[in-house]
Amino acid sequence: METSLPLVLAGRRGQAQRLVALNAAATALGLVPGLGLADAQARFPALRVLPEDPAADGHLLEALADRAERWTPLVALDAPDGLLLDITGCAHLFGGEAALATAIRRHVAGLGFSVRVAVAGTVGCAWALARYGRQAMVAAGAEAALLAPLPLACLRLAGETVAGLAEAGLETVGDLIARPRAPLAARYGAGLLRRLDQALGAVDEPISPRRPVADHLVERRLAEPVSLETQVLGLIECLGDSLGAGLEAEGRGATRLEASLFRVDGVQRRLAVGAGRPLRRGAEIARLFAERLAGAGEDWDAGFGFDLIRLAAVETARLAPEQPDLEAGAGVAAEAAFDLLLDRLGARLGPDRLRRPAAADRHHPERAAALVPAGVTPAGAPPPEQDSRIPARPYRLLARPEPVEAMAEVPDGPPRRFRWRGRLHEVARAEGPERIAPEWWRTGGDGPTRDYFRVETAEGARLWLYRAGLFGQETERPSWYLHGFFL
Repeated sequence: METSLPLVLAGRRGQAQRLVALNAAATALGLVPGLGLADAQARFPALRVLPEDPAADGHLLEALADRAERWTPLVALDAPDGLLLDITGCAHLFGGEAALATAIRRHVAGLGFSVRVAVAGTVGCAWALARYGRQAMVAAGAEAALLAPLPLACLRLAGETVAGLAEAGLETVGDLIARPRAPLAARYGAGLLRRLDQALGAVDEPISPRRPVADHLVERRLAEPVSLETQVLGLIECLGDSLGAGLEAEGRGATRLEASLFRVDGVQRRLAVGAGRPLRRGAEIARLFAERLAGAGEDWDAGFGFDLIRLAAVETARLAPEQPDLEAGAGVAAEAAFDLLLDRLGARLGPDRLRRPAAADRHHPERAAALVPAGVTPAGAPPPEQDSRIPARPYRLLARPEPVEAMAEVPDGPPRRFRWRGRLHEVARAEGPERIAPEWWRTGGDGPTRDYFRVETAEGARLWLYRAGLFGQETERPSWYLHGFFL
């Protein structure tokens, strides 16, 4: 698209279509954001107008934030058109704050965007200078002098507040600083002075990073980019050893790790893996990432190579030194090998595709189990105590209980004989009942109370039957069902 032609973005504001954003050519015509679209087209009929797309703008800002993480992991979105970077402790890696600001400006400008960068000791001052000032670097203590000539809109105030201050003759930050604080707070609220104090550094204003920063994080900046998987995995192994040393000092190990790979063109790629047991060794960590890269759907697009690799322990767990029992050595090794197999399968197939059965907090047996991710250990209900040689619950359940025709000596007693799938079975022994009532906190849908019996037929089959409905209370004719088999 020809950028020398006037172009604007328009969107609905209230009951009218207004200008939201303009290119340099449209600005040179005297158009400003907020102007009605009809007025702008009346002045310049040839004006090119496109509708705003907030969702696309949000995705674009997220993509730019991903690129900005190469300079610092503390990146916050300042929608709709800005980013906030906390570069505390990071600037020296790029030759100082001025050099870092220049690198950011060149990188974003190289993507085809107009960009303004300001570095200051406060969020408010940096925000104001990036949008309204002319100086990009602010020395400590110089905030007030640089903000004084700027309009009050630079303090991130609401439009009605700025308009009210203008009616009182206050148009610049310097005008606000010179006035007594108590009358301003009484008339315009405490938010006005809070914004002023935040910009001047009297009140702290931390940023809220879009992604939480891990407590344990290591990175490697490369003088020459790497593009081969083996090279990347080798670097991850080295970083894993460094990460493990820090974790060992705290007696912890990593259970979830994330590797961030930054290409030389700024594109970032993230890889995450989980571990059933806490890890500290770089070789084990690299092995999981190798499985992740070998997984389905993972395209290796290194472009012109990666020049920054960051490894973070997103989740950790306690890992105390252990002295295994010599007699249990084989069992411990087998358990560790099984955990490693789960980790490798989860890394290759994806953590959500590897599942295992786990107890669920439901009364009815067909709902008392669920498939959960293999790495999750839910707090399920303990299994019922066993009071005989026959297990309290069968190992095999039917997908749906099947109705049977049963006969009992008394209405609330165990069955003496029953017919299932057209065949009559005599009951030789029976134990029970185990009464299972529907959850009291659920209203309807779970059926009547169940009385379960463990029965053994004359042929030796051991089955699990239940009577649905309490005789004389819930029903006058209880029905019977076969639910499971004891092996």
